[in-house]
Amino acid sequence: MTYTLYYAPDNASLVIRLIMTELDVPFETSLVDRVRQDQTSAEYLRVNPHGMIPTLVTPDGPIFETAAIALWLSDRHAGLAPQPNDIDRARYLKWLFSLSNTLHASLRLLFYPEKLVGPNTQACLAVRTGTQSAIARYLDTLNDAYALGDLSFTGCDVSVLDYYICVMLRWLALYPVGHSDWFDLSAYPALKQLAQIMEHRSAVHTAQAAEGLGPTPFSHPSYATPPEGTAL
Repeated sequence: MTYTLYYAPDNASLVIRLIMTELDVPFETSLVDRVRQDQTSAEYLRVNPHGMIPTLVTPDGPIFETAAIALWLSDRHAGLAPQPNDIDRARYLKWLFSLSNTLHASLRLLFYPEKLVGPNTQACLAVRTGTQSAIARYLDTLNDAYALGDLSFTGCDVSVLDYYICVMLRWLALYPVGHSDWFDLSAYPALKQLAQIMEHRSAVHTAQAAEGLGPTPFSHPSYATPPEGTAL
């Protein structure tokens, strides 16, 4: 079974690339060039009518939304997450959708405030400032949960949540370009330790080469220099 991952470098598709590589699932990639606005092309909109990245094309049809793809993969291939009848399943699901609906959604607002308030510079600054405060509070809670083991699951050496979180920690340190100096990973020691541990996994090394992520992509990231496409 081979999948096709529609991706752009250092986008949410990176989460799915990492998960599939960790699961040792064969897949092909198809670059969605954001400079050319490929995500708005008729071809891409046929698989993802929202024009968002990523999309995973499967024998069951195309799937979009990062959390939905991650959940489907971890269920279909029985790895990186508690399975449906597992006692830890409810705890896994609450954190997966918390990450998607709260942290990931907040990052979109942080990176693209103009989509909410238009091009007004002062209004965008106000949105960014408020969103930074909300993210910091969420990360405090997430750090405490990791320290207490609430995001660890019996039988899972590493989980979907670990990869999802590490990619978002990467983005917080880098984006928006010129507006990320408020974020300090050292303020969240349990999350910093997670980022450092995950950098030793072979799936991360594979993704580093595929998307030009640099030597420490989560704990001390640098801007991606991908072999194809452009990280925006």
